[in-house]
Amino acid sequence: MAPPKHRRPGFSRKAQYGLFVTYVVAIAGTMVAALLLAISVADPAGFSALRAAGAEITAPVARVFSNVRRSTQNMNATVAAYINAGSQNAALQKQAEANRKKLIEAQALRVENARLRGLLKLSEDSESQVAVGRLISSTASSTRRVATLSIGRNFGVERAQPVRGPSGLIGRVIETGPTTARILLVTDAENLVPVMRVSDGLPAFSAGLGNGTVLIKPLNLGESPFKVGDIIVTSGNGGLYPPNIPFARVIKKTSDGALAIPYADPGNTPYAVVIRPYQGEARAAQQAVAPDGETKEVAE
Repeated sequence: MAPPKHRRPGFSRKAQYGLFVTYVVAIAGTMVAALLLAISVADPAGFSALRAAGAEITAPVARVFSNVRRSTQNMNATVAAYINAGSQNAALQKQAEANRKKLIEAQALRVENARLRGLLKLSEDSESQVAVGRLISSTASSTRRVATLSIGRNFGVERAQPVRGPSGLIGRVIETGPTTARILLVTDAENLVPVMRVSDGLPAFSAGLGNGTVLIKPLNLGESPFKVGDIIVTSGNGGLYPPNIPFARVIKKTSDGALAIPYADPGNTPYAVVIRPYQGEARAAQQAVAPDGETKEVAE
């Protein structure tokens, strides 16, 4: 016959000891609780001391559990931050790229506004202006240094008209079409420009070297009177280019002249102004002077 599943404690000594210990613990707990209740009623100050002692005894265990809880929370936060770091990094990179594009656009607009202000001032000061256009192309490597202007005969542009920008003289018109014109740059070897030094009006002429620079030679042969840093402007001699247009700055002294860099760079000068030749004003000035050197009145 098989033994029953739920045997009475009396059949097992181990079960009897376990039941006895349970009773003892329950009775002891009840007595301790009753004692603490009596102490709290009879002596509140003593009960507070016991409570403080109990708190001191359990404090180390409480600290351990608190540290474990904080470590778990920090670990969870670290894992969450690591998971979100990828998306946040991508968002920040996208925002930085957008800000970089806006900064580049703002810088470009500032440069464009500066050029337009210079061109507007030039247009207001120039009474001989014919038209304003854009330099749409220029030769980078060729035996000739020419540029294409976005305006032509329909805007009054003709051959042999000077072209200048906000920075200085660019060249002269050599061919015209209905809506475009070709400009011979001052850096071309066949473009001779009468110039002078600003400091003392020393007359000279300029010839392009075809490499972005010009050679300045004085009219009087001899040792070169130029020095690095001299400012060169047009002199007005010859009756084509008006006087006092900024032209170039000397960067190197040579045996018979000086090497200079023009102020107007077609690659960095999008706008250009076509002006009338200075020859008409020169002839009028000559006609206003009598043979004896005295100035005569010109009839209106």
